[in-house]
Amino acid sequence: MSRRFPLAAFAGAGALVLTACGGGGETPAAAGGPIKVEASDSACAVSVNTANAGNVTFEITNKGSKVTEFYLYAEGDRIMGEVENIAPGLNRRLIVEVAEAGKYQTACKPGMTGGGIRGDFTVTGGGAKQNDPNSQKAQSVKSYAEYVANNTKALDEETTKFVALVKAGKVDEAKAAYARTRVYFERVEPVAEKFGDLDPKIDAREADLEPGQKFTGFHRLEKDLWVTGLQADAGQIADQLLADVKELVTKSAAIELNALDLANGAKELLDEIATGKITGEEEAFSHTDLSDFQGNLDGSKAAIASLRPLLQAKDPALVSTLDKEFGSVQALLDKQREGDGFKPYTALSQDQIKEFASAVDALSEPLSKVAEVAAQ
Repeated sequence: MSRRFPLAAFAGAGALVLTACGGGGETPAAAGGPIKVEASDSACAVSVNTANAGNVTFEITNKGSKVTEFYLYAEGDRIMGEVENIAPGLNRRLIVEVAEAGKYQTACKPGMTGGGIRGDFTVTGGGAKQNDPNSQKAQSVKSYAEYVANNTKALDEETTKFVALVKAGKVDEAKAAYARTRVYFERVEPVAEKFGDLDPKIDAREADLEPGQKFTGFHRLEKDLWVTGLQADAGQIADQLLADVKELVTKSAAIELNALDLANGAKELLDEIATGKITGEEEAFSHTDLSDFQGNLDGSKAAIASLRPLLQAKDPALVSTLDKEFGSVQALLDKQREGDGFKPYTALSQDQIKEFASAVDALSEPLSKVAEVAAQ
């Protein structure tokens, strides 16, 4: 899901002549070579619109006045890779493994809303997939796939219980179940985001709804439980949530991931903290943001843990830095524990929020380097 208010962005490098999105040059970019993207409030200029199969690197510069995002889509709006929260004037890098030749689309999303400013992008050749069964990357992917399977199974089970409580009108019990259910979703959100409109059906916030978009999923029920009281259609909303979660479980079991998916997903989860949990916008009615914060941190740590043998072999100093910064963020979270969960977000002082923001910023910097190491 798109989120607002980035804490940090990271500079890219390289210079190529830019042309309008969809009308870029015809020379294929070398595998792993940078493709410059110039985003503005009304355009998405990509330096070339063709690349060889393999690792494709985009360098995105936001020259507009709005925070933007950049996506590479496969057919059916399947997200191959994304970079969110690119503030005006800043740069971000996206490395995506595209193993199969075919037609794709690039997209910039000024304001982080809507379908984006799109252009056609063609991948040629047939680069080898990184999931060679004898490679460290394959083992990393296998390990992470098991993590996703375990957490989506738990999400299914806990959502089933939560939905039953909502439909039975057991408001206090449903409130108690809400945060512990959502933590499983937050751990695997980068996987959920790969399935078109499934993620927003489950997790859209009221403030982010597009005109005409129905308010469904966890946050609609959150509002019912904490603010309005259960509405006449709450049971239908709950049933749809469970159906969507079950669809997520099925689809996530079939998805083929690669090492770059893990690296990018780990960073995306920190972006989720930086732009939703740290601002208190994610759980606007229940204020259970710190539980979500923990879920995102868990998921990011799990992705890095799966990549650890690969990272350790190539950049042990980076692994040490990641361990240190993950520990710093976790230590701050642990100070806010209360019973089996966390204090409400509204109980945090401004100084505590700033301390969290600083720690997340410090972790985001080394996380932004993981994709380049995994791509080697």
